[in-house]
Amino acid sequence: MDKKRFYRNWAKKSSLLNFEVKVFETDLCVFCDKMLKKEVEEVVYAYRKILLDYIEKNSSFRDSFKPIETDKTAPEIIKDMIKKSTVAGVGPMAGVAGAIAEYIGKALLENCSEVIIENGGDIFIKTNEEKKLGIYAGNSPLSGKISLRIDSREAPLGVCTSSGTVGHSKSFGISDATMIIASDAILADCVATQTGNLVKSADDLKIAIDYAKSIDNVKGALIILGDKLATWGEVQLI
Repeated sequence: MDKKRFYRNWAKKSSLLNFEVKVFETDLCVFCDKMLKKEVEEVVYAYRKILLDYIEKNSSFRDSFKPIETDKTAPEIIKDMIKKSTVAGVGPMAGVAGAIAEYIGKALLENCSEVIIENGGDIFIKTNEEKKLGIYAGNSPLSGKISLRIDSREAPLGVCTSSGTVGHSKSFGISDATMIIASDAILADCVATQTGNLVKSADDLKIAIDYAKSIDNVKGALIILGDKLATWGEVQLI
């Protein structure tokens, strides 16, 4: 996503408190019912250190575009990334943004009843009422014109977006936005990456959607390519 993260200005007024946390390359927008900015900074730093320390000793974890072998001695967040990326068929770092969102979100839920963590378009969400998420899709005519309705009864959820035309994250496809809704943000992030990778032309939209449908615990998928839109599952558009 764009470094300025202008899409955060699309956030509607909410009863939840809102603050941003930036620790090294991690840049989060946090909504929760308590002001816990310092606590979030500390947790982000701790998880980033875990990731950096592991990468220093295991370069394949950082560099591989394919699943890697399970490491039973690794920290929990590392094992979780390896497991979910293997399910999706991608390298573990495909789920890094979702992992940070997921683990920070779960940490906050120990003290908060409602939490939304946005990490570069990858979202962990647990709220007590319906929410609407705007969809940014670069130069597509659909960008900013539709929103995704999130049913609070299904939360917590991961809602993650990959793009071949927006942002710096690596994609082998050309979709303007590929959004996945899943039971957790790590899985959503990894599956969004692979679903987006499959989109080389409009003819691939069905292939990509069918792939997303095949993954357990994926609840919905949305792909935007220019003026074309494909959806499946629990995708309620506004």
